[in-house]
Amino acid sequence: MSDRTTDAGSPVEEAAAPANPALDPAPAPGTAPAPEPAAPRRRTAALRWTAAVVVFGALGTTVAYAVTEQERTDIPTLATKNDGRWTYPTLEKPALPAGASGPFAPGNAGRIHYADLERLLLPAPEGSRPDPTLDGKNSRVPVSRFLQEYEKSVRPTMAVHLGDNGLRHIAARGWTMPDDGTATRVYLLRFHSMATAQDFFGTYLQGTTDASQKVTDVERLSSGDKAFPYGGAAGTESYAYDEVAPRGPVHVRHAYISAGDTLALIIQSRKGSAPRVPFDQTVILQNQLLG
Repeated sequence: MSDRTTDAGSPVEEAAAPANPALDPAPAPGTAPAPEPAAPRRRTAALRWTAAVVVFGALGTTVAYAVTEQERTDIPTLATKNDGRWTYPTLEKPALPAGASGPFAPGNAGRIHYADLERLLLPAPEGSRPDPTLDGKNSRVPVSRFLQEYEKSVRPTMAVHLGDNGLRHIAARGWTMPDDGTATRVYLLRFHSMATAQDFFGTYLQGTTDASQKVTDVERLSSGDKAFPYGGAAGTESYAYDEVAPRGPVHVRHAYISAGDTLALIIQSRKGSAPRVPFDQTVILQNQLLG
């Protein structure tokens, strides 16, 4: 295997599966971009994001194509120096059991993820402190821990729905960044099929303009984040929400990802103001692991 490096300069070993196509730095102002070459079957260059945060949307679409066009592939960590993004480990979709297909492959009618759920869970970025309340064996947590993220009044009915409608298990991971105190919690809920996952999502979580449920520390409500730059990898959907002002002492952002038999909840908060860039980065990476 050959060695390559990320933008941060750390060595990265080539994965056995085909790697992503490279994203070249943006052309200088006034210079027309060169035409894209025909995509080779085996890709070996590492993805780099060298553009500013304002082009998150365009690059998000490109990265989604690069990840989903291969069944098993490396995933970029979206690491660019000095723009506020976190440094995540090099990510790779886990290998599937023998004979299993990806969740959105033809013939997988239930849109089932056959990889271990904890291996589909986004790892914590470098320098973070783990959340001790989310340290279950194999990253598993009980339903009661997930429901703590919502108001007490809705927890009993959500618990009954989850028990009666095919929830298999929940994996979760959380961390805090010591430099600015930004806290993140990520939950993956696996159901028996896409139909049962969508039933729970549509009943309790999905909101068109505003979030249908308040998450922990939200004072009034969270509204759909129209500035969120990424719709989701093929077969998935992302829904991002931002707490509306006036806010309390803690600013909360959260997002849902719908991906076949699996739903994801991502919550990020900080006293004062929660930064946008690491939130967008975290949601995009978790989405691509599920796509």
